[in-house]
Amino acid sequence: MNTRGKPLIVGAYEHPGRELPDKSLAQIHAEVALGAVADAGLTLDDVDGFFCGHDAPGYGGGWISMADYLGLRNLTYMDSTESGGASPIYHVSHAAAAIAAGKCKVALVALAGKPRTGIQPGGGGPVPPEESFEGRMFGVTGLVSSYALSAKRHMYEYGTTSEQLAEIKVAATIHASHNPNAFLRKVLTVEDVIASPMIADPLRRGDCCVVTDGGGAVIVAAPEVARDLGRRSVKILGQGESGKLVNGGRIDLTYTAAVWSGPRAFEEAGVTQRDIDYVSVYDSFTITVLEILEDLGFCEKGQGGNFVSDGALVAPHGRLPFNTDGGGLSNNHPGHRGGITKIIEAVRQLRGEANPGVQLDDCELALVHGNGGDLGTRMRAATMILGREDA
Repeated sequence: MNTRGKPLIVGAYEHPGRELPDKSLAQIHAEVALGAVADAGLTLDDVDGFFCGHDAPGYGGGWISMADYLGLRNLTYMDSTESGGASPIYHVSHAAAAIAAGKCKVALVALAGKPRTGIQPGGGGPVPPEESFEGRMFGVTGLVSSYALSAKRHMYEYGTTSEQLAEIKVAATIHASHNPNAFLRKVLTVEDVIASPMIADPLRRGDCCVVTDGGGAVIVAAPEVARDLGRRSVKILGQGESGKLVNGGRIDLTYTAAVWSGPRAFEEAGVTQRDIDYVSVYDSFTITVLEILEDLGFCEKGQGGNFVSDGALVAPHGRLPFNTDGGGLSNNHPGHRGGITKIIEAVRQLRGEANPGVQLDDCELALVHGNGGDLGTRMRAATMILGREDA
């Protein structure tokens, strides 16, 4: 269903906390939900659609327990699609489709996590069929090892360097220095990143995201609701979803599912890469950003290292400013899934509400991309293109 420009994002809120030992996961969910509806000029009584992933604690993929906890008594549509870090972008897309189909009018999309000071739900479940082969025989025991494989292969195929990957972290730290809530606010140099401890060759600590508590929420509403709010809204112009499989081992580690989700979003929005002013790109690791930018078509495959160099990603005047809140690399990565913060910062940029040091002068179009799973193997991707309401 093409929902171009119909449902709008009318509210957004990011929890200011990064270490929340005295709050339960349910409390964090409630605080971001209340923050988002207040930002929109609504209340929880107005919400009739609820979207969350398995980060939400409780029954029904979390939504039943959290709906009860929040007192969402008027729900007519619920969705607990689980796609890791891409989940919130899936949820906004699904909310837009549900609103366009008349299933609900005001949708709450919420995410919260406590991996820094508590236990993060959703990590268990049945053992996947590949575990005995990949994990036990070859030692692929966590995301960092599989992402390191992708980085190593990209370096082998295209000559990408650790210094080029470090440029992505440097840009993130510059942006985080303007954000009073960012977990890491110290500006790093390429040399600082290269000097940080090796975690999984070739990825160093500086190439890895932060681990934080926190969360965020957004409100998607029907046009007739948005009209009466008196708040600048953000248009949802295009969306794309995709997944990548290993194809029985015949796999290229240097590309992601963005090669499919990106074109779908651009086609639906009716724009091209040249039209995009700002990108919110999932940044679990520096290699994640580099491969996704290539796969979304902002540069040729293999040229990502050159593309991100020389301050290209630094706001407000770089070639393609990215993650101006500091992103998962420096600001906030709640619950090991940063998709919600990517949406929120894109909304801030389009509203002209980003931190002054990184706010773009005339931001009309933003791209948001989320990634879930392993970068080069089994993974899910979601791409969304947003537009300023008056653009």
